[in-house]
This record gives sequence, structure tokens and C-alpha cells, in this order.
Amino acid sequence: MRNGVLALWRGVRPDHEEHVAAQPDASRRDLLDARAHGDEGTEREIAAEWRGRVRRLLVVHPRLVELRSLMTGLAPGAPATAIPTVTQRATASGNSRVCQAGRDLNVGQR
Repeated sequence: MRNGVLALWRGVRPDHEEHVAAQPDASRRDLLDARAHGDEGTEREIAAEWRGRVRRLLVVHPRLVELRSLMTGLAPGAPATAIPTVTQRATASGNSRVCQAGRDLNVGQR
């Protein structure tokens, strides 16, 4: 996660790389301390803080689609902010058909 954030940040704001590099390390220390003390509230706050940072960076630099995978990594259990990855596989043989969709699918047959 840290390396992904730094690589993206380096591409848009290389002048802030040193400052940004320290932030994930500080958040990690805070997170480990919170977990050691059973402080779930602090865990949620740290995750929300990073989701907000990444979201704001994406708003300013929408071409950074790699942030979508980072968002999922920042909140793996939060469907409201996480963007899921869908993998579909199908095999058809003979006269069979396969219809797959990531969301809505309408199939009309005659």
C-alpha cells in the first residue's frame, strides 16, 4: 500500500514525496498501537483519513485510475467506498450460450 501511494504521489507531486513518505509510516504505527489496545475507533479514523486523501487526489487527478485498487486496499470491508474487482469465467460448448455481466443484463431471445 505504502509503495503504491508513493508511486502515484511521485507522479503528480514529486516535490511532496518526502512528506508523503512519512505519513503512511506514522499511520501504520498509530494503527498497530490502536490494534494492540483494542481501539477500533482509531482504526476506523485512520482508514477514513486515508480514504479521504486518496479520494481527493483522484478528484484532482482523475487519470490516476490506479487509485481505485488502492481504495479497495484501504477499506477491504467497506462496500460504500471500496470498488470491487470482479472476475468472471465461463465455458460454452455445442449450442450453449454464456451471458455474463458485472451488473444489469437483459437477454432477449427469439
